Amino acid sequence: MKYLIAGLGNIGPEYHETRHNVGFMILDYLAKEKEVTFSPARYGDKTEFKFKGRTFILLKPSTYMNLSGRAIHYWMTQQKIELENLLVVVDDVALPLGTLRMKAKGGAGGHNGLSHIIDMIGTDQYARLRFGIGADYPKGYQSQYVLGKWEPEEREIIDPRIKIASEMVVSFGMQGAERTMNLFNKK
Repeated sequence: MKYLIAGLGNIGPEYHETRHNVGFMILDYLAKEKEVTFSPARYGDKTEFKFKGRTFILLKPSTYMNLSGRAIHYWMTQQKIELENLLVVVDDVALPLGTLRMKAKGGAGGHNGLSHIIDMIGTDQYARLRFGIGADYPKGYQSQYVLGKWEPEEREIIDPRIKIASEMVVSFGMQGAERTMNLFNKK
């Protein structure tokens, strides 16, 4: 069985390790743990690893956040990934810092990357792992906040949560979204 795990973010050094790129950070962590390396591919950087008979394809789209659906649609088609085997890893300002929530389906919640994925694949019936980045910004400064670098005190909170998020990705492939939600969403 094959799984497509898409971590959302923006390419380029100016976006490296920003709050909006936590999807990339989680996939980077997982790739390091599994001792695999990302390589440039169509519409993004891609790598894969096998675990207990399953293949995990990790994708960091190079289409920028708001056009992520293009890369995901392409790789779902190319690799013949079933909808239930797609997991999108994304930041979420609506969740407190470090909060992890897997959902089996749902709307975009105002997230442009998720909206574009829904438009491109024609449904919102795909799993997503939302990583809370908090909303500690003045009114009108959301863009600056999400595109800003993590503060040192934030890193103390998020670094251990990135490890747990990578465990949730593997759990998704091994046990599915519902079981992973039951195991991790309450923590």
